[in-house]
Amino acid sequence: MLSAMQAVLGVGSGALVGFSLGLVGGGGSVLAVPLMVYVVGVPQPHIAIGTSAIAVATNAAINLFNHARGGTVKWPCALTFATAGIAGALVGSTLGKMLDGHKLLALFALVMLVIAALMLKTRSRVGVEDVKMNRNNFPAIAGLGLATGTLSGFFGIGGGFLIVPALMLATGMPIMNAVSSSLVAVTAFGLTTAASYAWSGLVSWDLAAVFIAGGIAGGLAGTAAARHLSTRRGALNTVFAAVIVMVALYMLARNIFLP
Repeated sequence: MLSAMQAVLGVGSGALVGFSLGLVGGGGSVLAVPLMVYVVGVPQPHIAIGTSAIAVATNAAINLFNHARGGTVKWPCALTFATAGIAGALVGSTLGKMLDGHKLLALFALVMLVIAALMLKTRSRVGVEDVKMNRNNFPAIAGLGLATGTLSGFFGIGGGFLIVPALMLATGMPIMNAVSSSLVAVTAFGLTTAASYAWSGLVSWDLAAVFIAGGIAGGLAGTAAARHLSTRRGALNTVFAAVIVMVALYMLARNIFLP
């Protein structure tokens, strides 16, 4: 049973996660697990992971609805990417359990820094707004979806920071469309993980509820901020890269420099 303070901290933490998902389509699992452990005070990491999975998946779905109302979700691309990614996540999670968790997260942080550099390099690129899935880009969408899902399962996180640049690379769509469409895969990956942990009884449902409540408000603010930034050339790409760098440095500090 949550204390009143834990409930308040859970709402605030959920708002931060929801804002990140609405703004850049990523950061959900990466932010949610440490917030639950170090801020809310969940004593068991596995419960934090299971609870964050259901909370992030639900908040991603809500943010997806908000973005879909604006007509920025490229559904055929997003659904194909997510379907391939689920298959990859099952394979990746099996492989990831064989390696040391701290080394995995440190390696992922380095990958994120490379992605941030590439996003900054291409921040002035406009993208193709009317992109559609066809015979030419289908292999890239499915292939990168499979690869991204595998990496997400391997590293044990939602993968939003990988999905957005992968969608842009596969289709040439603008970052606003990639952020919106990425939430389909984030929702799918999160629900897959959540189902596994819930089956094992590793979900705190009352904490998930307050986390989701906070995420709804944060998601609305994040989506509005994303739409505003998308009107300024390169601004959303720059913010996306900056968030990736901050999270990556935090992960490196937790898994290499701190005991």
